Amino acid sequence: MTPETGDFLDKARPALREATAVIAINLPEAAGRAAYLPSFHAAQALIFHRTSAIAKTHSGVRSEFARRTKDDPNIDRGCSTFLAQAYALKTIADYEMGPRAVVLRERAAAAIETATALVERISKAISD
Repeated sequence: MTPETGDFLDKARPALREATAVIAINLPEAAGRAAYLPSFHAAQALIFHRTSAIAKTHSGVRSEFARRTKDDPNIDRGCSTFLAQAYALKTIADYEMGPRAVVLRERAAAAIETATALVERISKAISD
């Protein structure tokens, strides 16, 4: 594993702890937003591991991650879908307004669980 790949994973792990701490104090919007970052950093780790390149935008990370994992039996298609869903939680928390712009606690908690599994899966795929 390159130092850069390790750096991305090292950024993902504390971000998971932060998301878990935030949901524990019942701040679902902040937790929903926080669930995205570990997934983003783990995806960056995998992209860098496979290409030695860094995607420059959030959409670039999502599309490059999907492209790099399309035929990977260790990373299912649901992981790419989750990146988009987690980004949607971040968008709701950061930018949306009105009564429908709410991140439910259950949705944030589920996103944190999925983000945890995604970081673990990517860590394993990189180390194999």
